[in-house]
Amino acid sequence: MEIDRKMVEYVAELSKLRLSEPEKDLMQQDLTKVLQYMDILNSLPTEGVEPLTHVSGVENVFRADVARPSYDREKILQNAIATEAGCFKVPQTVE
Repeated sequence: MEIDRKMVEYVAELSKLRLSEPEKDLMQQDLTKVLQYMDILNSLPTEGVEPLTHVSGVENVFRADVARPSYDREKILQNAIATEAGCFKVPQTVE
């Protein structure tokens, strides 16, 4: 598929880009090359190929979420400047 000048101007307008005439020429060439490459990819046989979520086969690397005892609330709050209802009390920063 060949990208024409009208399509380049349309894409530039959608992208809020102001392109000079030489930039439009370059964009036309680049977009044409991208679509030509997509045609090559579309012609490859992909029957039976499972879709990938990640190219390197990385799996979830997070640890299991296990409930366990926390720190003692009173011990945590003992160095606080101010507390209220068992929580840190801080100055208001947003009106």
